[in-house]
Amino acid sequence: MSDLVLVHLYPDLLRTYGDRGNVLTLVRRAEWRGFVVRLEEITRGERLPPDARMIVLGGGTDRVQDLIGADLLARRDELTEATGAGAVIIGICGGYQLIGHRYVTAEGTEVEGLGLLDLETVAAPRAKRIIGRVRARAAIWGRSFELVGFENHGGRTTLGPGAHPLARVPRGQGNNGRDRTEGAILGSVVGTYLHGPVLPVNPKLADLLLARALAPRTGGAPLEALDDRLEAAAHREARSLKR
Repeated sequence: MSDLVLVHLYPDLLRTYGDRGNVLTLVRRAEWRGFVVRLEEITRGERLPPDARMIVLGGGTDRVQDLIGADLLARRDELTEATGAGAVIIGICGGYQLIGHRYVTAEGTEVEGLGLLDLETVAAPRAKRIIGRVRARAAIWGRSFELVGFENHGGRTTLGPGAHPLARVPRGQGNNGRDRTEGAILGSVVGTYLHGPVLPVNPKLADLLLARALAPRTGGAPLEALDDRLEAAAHREARSLKR
């Protein structure tokens, strides 16, 4: 009997930026606390397990996003059902773009998204990529803390009124280089552009995602504290890097 069913969606395709590290972080931080985790790797043509409590979509190129577009859209109902039942979805970079309404590539190709977050992304043909280190202040589910990571994306993401920024960016360009926002959140759906991978160096974010996904097992009680000295050192190192 699993305490947490964690789905890594399209691990064979959405894997450009080390997103396996995010999945491993979630698995290990749950297991270190004594929870039993079942990891399901689901790709095109395979159905989600009905008991999924957390779903991770990683980053990928424009070509990959186009490849999985139809399959992902066919999952709209099951993903909407999952979030309605309290499952947590975390989309990173390409995965973040795909859980919005649409993504328009630099060539003008429109990839329809899931619409789980009220946002859209457009890659301007001649615009410079947004690249560099990020330091941000996150606000999620009543908690506030520092986020660090690395951004590398050509798309400019604009949030609609139905989504809230995951973080504000004093250092870095964030969603679009204009409004100082980074990522987005609505209910149990979270998106971010941050790589690193992001969760190993931001254990507070990892634990908030886990706590929400594990709530049926814990009754919403706080998770047991872990010895995060190594994670804290990695966070400080990422924070101090200039590029």
